[in-house]
Amino acid sequence: MTRNFDEIIKKMTLQEKASLFSGLDFWHTKGIESLGIPSLMVTDGPHGLRKQAEGADHLGIYDSVPATCFPSAAGLACSWDRDLIYQVGQALGEECQAEDVAVLLGPGANIKRSPLCGRNFEYFSEDPYLSSQMAANHIKGVQSQGVGSSLKHFAANNQEHRRMSVNAEIDERTLREIYLASFETAVDRLH
Repeated sequence: MTRNFDEIIKKMTLQEKASLFSGLDFWHTKGIESLGIPSLMVTDGPHGLRKQAEGADHLGIYDSVPATCFPSAAGLACSWDRDLIYQVGQALGEECQAEDVAVLLGPGANIKRSPLCGRNFEYFSEDPYLSSQMAANHIKGVQSQGVGSSLKHFAANNQEHRRMSVNAEIDERTLREIYLASFETAVDRLH
């Protein structure tokens, strides 16, 4: 089925457009039934699907549905094996399909710059080239199964203390050559 997205967007009210930027709840997007836009489920999963069956919360307190736990991004990147990363992405996409998940929140292409970052295990590397190559192949694998992928955590998210309010002051060259390069190149490789 071919859809003309430009026509759908023209039919949307300002309120409907704005509603797409907030969720129905923590793990679902808002749908617009009158335009055939469904509510979609998103869930964490850089190295294993984390979908909660009931009582969903963002902290993972409630039980998750059974899922495969793959090696972390940090471990997989040590292989430098693009095909392996693609296969992991494919398997994650298959699990998403089985669980009715439309978008997998991952992989993590943020750059590791501090050993104190509690999410270092989710990120591929401290090297922008390696990170981008691994992320692109992970995304291609997930998307090969008809599942969306959300590249994260954009950008310079590399500490836990005051993670939601820190002011990272980074000069433009460092920002472009290190922090943004892994995201940019990963996205460019998808075309």
